[in-house]
Amino acid sequence: MSKKAVHFGAGNIGRGFIGLLEHEAGYEVVFADVSAALIDALNAQPSYRVHEVGESGHDHTVTGYRGINSAEHEDDLVHEIATADVVTTAVGPTILRFVAPVINRGIESRDPSAAPLAVMACENAINATDVLVGEMKKAAGDWETIASRAVFANTAVDRIVPAQDPNAGLDVAVEPFFEWAVEQPPFGDEVPDLPGATFVPSLAPYIERKLFTVNTGHATAAYAGFAAGHHSIAESLADPAVADLVKRVQAETSTLLSRRHGLDPDDLARYREKILNRFAEPALPDTVERVGRQPLRKLSGPERFIGPAAALAEAGLPVDALVEAVGKALQFDVPEDPQSVELQKLLADLEPGEFVTQVTGLGSDHPLFGALTAVVADRQANL
Repeated sequence: MSKKAVHFGAGNIGRGFIGLLEHEAGYEVVFADVSAALIDALNAQPSYRVHEVGESGHDHTVTGYRGINSAEHEDDLVHEIATADVVTTAVGPTILRFVAPVINRGIESRDPSAAPLAVMACENAINATDVLVGEMKKAAGDWETIASRAVFANTAVDRIVPAQDPNAGLDVAVEPFFEWAVEQPPFGDEVPDLPGATFVPSLAPYIERKLFTVNTGHATAAYAGFAAGHHSIAESLADPAVADLVKRVQAETSTLLSRRHGLDPDDLARYREKILNRFAEPALPDTVERVGRQPLRKLSGPERFIGPAAALAEAGLPVDALVEAVGKALQFDVPEDPQSVELQKLLADLEPGEFVTQVTGLGSDHPLFGALTAVVADRQANL
């Protein structure tokens, strides 16, 4: 019996990571996206290539997929969801609220006797599936029916997919390394057939190890590299000052990971070294502007800087490097990125304490508040 996966987001991550793994697991992949040009290209081209860069990389050919324009053909998408085995997303955390209603419709249209639909949001955010479920509940008319016909599981995803060659078409260049961890308890003994995923009893250590090591480190390299005038992540890490800051930031976050989840410090040190080698791969031409985009989200409360820094400060542990990295993020001034424009406007309009509270959600009674206020004031003094 054929298997089908509906994947929201036909961009580089969707095609080069989650869609690839679903294809290799034997699923027919239905890509849903609002980009008419992208969907038309998918439907016109019977295959595309995923190229893993570097010496250990391999090429993969993806076939057996279709595309649906979710803005123009919602009824068709509802039918695909109703008859799918798996629904995944790679659209960005802020877009989940837009895909929630159509997922609801698809699940409501599902045969009650069919196996539950596996729904997994594969985003660079903590517990993104919970966020999706929250949006689905808001939009639902009959949540009990929807909940009875689906299983929702959080995931942690990790693969660097840089900015692509504009002439590559549907082909995608990625790094060879990837990790897709999925919490097993929601599925019980009936886990989806996804050999590329790792089903784990508790996702929290995987989510935070990835977010606070990979994402925090990557963003630090981007913001420090941008401030130093560098173009790419690899170029930034060749700068000793940038590399030193990234290492100090990751050392602080590893302290939190070891304290919170009992992760072995030596294992974390090896993990950090692997991550830095991935970032420095010259065959991955990732730019500081791409990695640094959406700075307001990255500076928000639970995210990659404030999340670990706040927890460390509450425990009375050092946060000097993380605060320094926040200071670098405040210098991210890219007119093409709407959040960067808004960030600079807030810096111009708000008092330091007001800025900290509005952007990070921390109040004046928090032990991190003073250090953050100081770096904001320093940035404002240099505007």
